[in-house]
Amino acid sequence: DEDEDEDGGDGDVPARKRPRRAGPLTTNGGGGGEADAPGGGGAAPTKAKMTVVDAQSLAVALRMGEVVAAMHNAGVIHGDLTTSNVMLRNPPPVRPAGAPEEGGEEEDGWKPRLCLIDLGLAGTAGGRGTTHEEKAVDLYVLERAFSATHPGSRRLVDEVLRAYKAKGKNSDSVLQRLAQVRQRGRKRECFG
Repeated sequence: DEDEDEDGGDGDVPARKRPRRAGPLTTNGGGGGEADAPGGGGAAPTKAKMTVVDAQSLAVALRMGEVVAAMHNAGVIHGDLTTSNVMLRNPPPVRPAGAPEEGGEEEDGWKPRLCLIDLGLAGTAGGRGTTHEEKAVDLYVLERAFSATHPGSRRLVDEVLRAYKAKGKNSDSVLQRLAQVRQRGRKRECFG
């Protein structure tokens, strides 16, 4: 549907040809971060969907930490490390309904294979190498992506960081720097 404006703005495009602009996305009253349709709409509040934390998701988180550590060990910074930029190449086996969730990669033989995508902002920093700060910012962006898009996923983040610590070169220094980056992020949230 198209709107007509009286001012005829937008340069050479006549008002009757311009598409209607959508209103802002608003969060619903459920506090889950889900968005209503543009312009509000008065949808009934819904509860936030919690992230499933089971043996398979923990195995994926473990592998994610290992992959990020390997990337950083190779001197590469992703630049946009979010959960949306991690692809699972082999889905986990389907479990029958009611089957126990204890079978991680050791029991059922499944080991997640991950692929990082969208490396458009990636960098290597040339001969000087990558800094602990850059690696920490990569991890911070990933942490924020988990908290923003996967409610209740703190155990998964902890598993990513545990695997990163085990596999990453200078991981203690990078994780100390991550704590500093978190503090700066909190200050920015509080004080703009």
